[in-house]
Amino acid sequence: MERKPDMRASNFSPVLNLPELQPLLANADYVDVKTVTGTADLRTFLAGLLNYHPAWLISLFVVRAVFVRLLGMRQERIGIRAPLTPERVSMQIGKRVGFFTVCMAEEERYWFAYNSDKHLKATLGVVVEPLSATHKRFHVISIVHYHNWTGPVYFQTIKPFHHLVVARMAQAGSK
Repeated sequence: MERKPDMRASNFSPVLNLPELQPLLANADYVDVKTVTGTADLRTFLAGLLNYHPAWLISLFVVRAVFVRLLGMRQERIGIRAPLTPERVSMQIGKRVGFFTVCMAEEERYWFAYNSDKHLKATLGVVVEPLSATHKRFHVISIVHYHNWTGPVYFQTIKPFHHLVVARMAQAGSK
């Protein structure tokens, strides 16, 4: 039986109908789209998005470490890293960008990367929609696939924070 994404909890967007995205969306348990406009190129947008880590977000990861242990999981150490520059945003499939692995990318069109753990696979992507010669709409897409019972328990708990974090990341990318 094919599972359908939880579109009730997401901002459904026509961008999800792109044929290239269908393999990533297949059997997804959750899909969400946040949209912002800006003038950056895709790599600059991604660098801004992925560099977003204010103190309150780091504090949430400390709380998360306790929560995931209760579910029998571990959290990788979050180390201080040099800020990601646009030139260091890889568009090559299989390359790592932060704790994500690039799975699909095309210059100035889209970029998708994932992180998979015991409980779920989370894919983060950006699709670029040109609006004019200088402005673009950036669709930031979260796709979640649960691996076992801990996936939905974990994700339903963090989902309110996920919405806030991804929205703020998108805003940081558009600046």
